[in-house]
Amino acid sequence: MTIKEGLNWAKEQLLEACERPQFEAELLLAYHLEQDRMYLLTHDNDVVEDIKNFQDLIQRRAANEPYEYIVGSASFYDIHLEVEEGVLIPRPETEILIDLVADIIKKENITRIAEIGVGTGAISVVLARKFPELHIITTDICDVPLKVAGKNIDTFGLNAQIELRKSNLIDEVPEALELVVSNPPYIAEDFLLESNVVDYEPKKALFGGRVGDELLKQIILDVKARDIKYLACEMGYDQKEPLQEFVNKIGVKSIKFYKDLAGFDRGFIIEFK
Repeated sequence: MTIKEGLNWAKEQLLEACERPQFEAELLLAYHLEQDRMYLLTHDNDVVEDIKNFQDLIQRRAANEPYEYIVGSASFYDIHLEVEEGVLIPRPETEILIDLVADIIKKENITRIAEIGVGTGAISVVLARKFPELHIITTDICDVPLKVAGKNIDTFGLNAQIELRKSNLIDEVPEALELVVSNPPYIAEDFLLESNVVDYEPKKALFGGRVGDELLKQIILDVKARDIKYLACEMGYDQKEPLQEFVNKIGVKSIKFYKDLAGFDRGFIIEFK
């Protein structure tokens, strides 16, 4: 099978699983050949070696396995991060959260923060690269994210800045902090997700409780109780009103909500009294 024939076959296999079947067929063939996509255009009559392995990759994607798990890598911000099953794949929306947190760090000259729910380490790695004086304690309750984040921290040489701890929220972080950032689980447990998400990505990183905002509310209470000045979190598109009511009851200096690129409510920044 030539490269051209392989791409035509792969595109047909991916029609139902992907929004851009041609694009993903090219990505997976380039990954299989250890070449870039331009190589496919200039060598379309070359024979694909080890065609069975390529076909296996396509069948995995056709079964809705996320591309990032298949290739073991995710593009995020200006870097590539190692991923595997058991960690949430970083989303472009989280780049907005990072930029907002970076503005606060710069404005307030913040040097000590914590991240709740490390995942791949995406948030902490990007922030540490932006701010060489920043020290981050980042937590997760699960072993796989701690392992994967550790690899990514090693890759970028950030061990002196980022410390990993196994902890529920910030229970095991007694140090003084100026800001906490988190992309926690915030989906209601009965919400119907697409197969490529719910069948593969870790449920502990997705579902935040029966309603979905229970964990967010607990994080708010924990950070408030510790007299930490700022909290920045992602949230669900339908959680603005209940979270506004919640902080009105407990009392905060301010809460500002922000939207994602699609115009949906996606997160908030709290400044505590």
